[in-house]
Amino acid sequence: MNEKIKQALIDIVGAKNYTDDLIDMVSYSYDGSQHKHRPTCAVWPETSQHVSEVLVLANVEKIPVVPRGAGTGLSGMAIPVKGGIVLDLSHMNAILKISIEDRLAVVQPGVVYADLEKVLLPHGFFFPPDPASGTVATLGGNVATNAGGLKGAKYGTTRDYVLGLQVVLPDGRIMRTGSKAMKSVSGYDLTRLFVGSEGTLGVVTEITLKINPKPTATSTALATFNNLDDAGQAISQIMYSGIIPSALEILGRHTILAINQNTDLNLPEVDAMLLVETDGYTQQETDYQIQKVIEVFAKNNPREIKQAQTEEEAQELWIARKSAYGVLARIKTHFVLEDVTVPMANISNLLKGVEAIAEKHNLQIASYGHAGDGNLHPQILYDGYDPDEVQRVETACADLFQLAIDLEGTLTGEHGIGLSKASYMTLEHDPVAMDVMRTIKKGFDPNNILNPGKMALEG
Repeated sequence: MNEKIKQALIDIVGAKNYTDDLIDMVSYSYDGSQHKHRPTCAVWPETSQHVSEVLVLANVEKIPVVPRGAGTGLSGMAIPVKGGIVLDLSHMNAILKISIEDRLAVVQPGVVYADLEKVLLPHGFFFPPDPASGTVATLGGNVATNAGGLKGAKYGTTRDYVLGLQVVLPDGRIMRTGSKAMKSVSGYDLTRLFVGSEGTLGVVTEITLKINPKPTATSTALATFNNLDDAGQAISQIMYSGIIPSALEILGRHTILAINQNTDLNLPEVDAMLLVETDGYTQQETDYQIQKVIEVFAKNNPREIKQAQTEEEAQELWIARKSAYGVLARIKTHFVLEDVTVPMANISNLLKGVEAIAEKHNLQIASYGHAGDGNLHPQILYDGYDPDEVQRVETACADLFQLAIDLEGTLTGEHGIGLSKASYMTLEHDPVAMDVMRTIKKGFDPNNILNPGKMALEG
């Protein structure tokens, strides 16, 4: 880093909040994806004013700036692919306000999801999106990616709970969007524009979130199917039955086989396993819902149906689903975890298509995910030191994305575009849509300093 600029950054955030040490640059060179690139330096701002002054400097000097939370993202959006400054927001981690009367929480972007949950629990409230990485992921990252999770079928994603934001624009101006009211149609919906924008339009420094009363009762059941079409039919029928489960998860055959080969769970080796949870405020309510789901299972040729009778039995049913990612990650030296999403009626076709892609490219692909909103996570396992296998993985990913689009779906349901899917954006978005997105990016960030290289926004 130029000494003059280095000193200017130190003057803004303080010497203790600046680093260009090699060990730190290596740490900031990667996230949860396979991508890597070192920044030039990193800073830890502690206030919105710090962020503003850093962006003013970077905008004048045309230095790339990459906002970063916990680095748990799986699409490479926190990778400083063009070097520059990493803006680590982890020091801005205060829960500024909890208002149960207004059903809202005001937080800084560095607050970890699980920490907010701990504060809300004594009040009987929760923040529903529930990302799998919630014990470490930050709420700023949740906003940047529009994160979702296991409860998306019933409760939606982060976008559904963001009431307002404080955002620092690339030129340093500080803006507020939205309202603390539960409904507002005043002006353009700038709040939603920033949710899911992956740090390309501005840096979020304060978040106002809607929070929900936490259900006090749950019921859990599991069904296995020897035929993917039967499982797919069950998913569709559940979701239009009048019952909206709080979770409806699926494990495909190759995931089940991998779990059996690497654990002692001894799961039935079927084409699909569905795990469902209902929630509510009385056990009678949730039991009624789960019985309706079980009736749907029974109509679709299940091999087996199990209903948990106790909390311990419910946890046992969840073990297989919650172990999938970790078990699969240990099988090969490398993996790619994808995030394609299709209309729920097409989930069985998506699973069958993934199996065909795995066979075509001679790869091990294990699928699982959120059946209740059509969001599948095919996990491609491979030897990253074998160039031929790496090439086959890249081709398989392209086929997978095309499959999702052919099934009227999307490239990503919750992980984001980042670097991993940037080159595939035109599969999903027509030239006019891409032009509009690039125009918006240029309008906010004419010097392209904020998270450059992501989402194919440079044209």
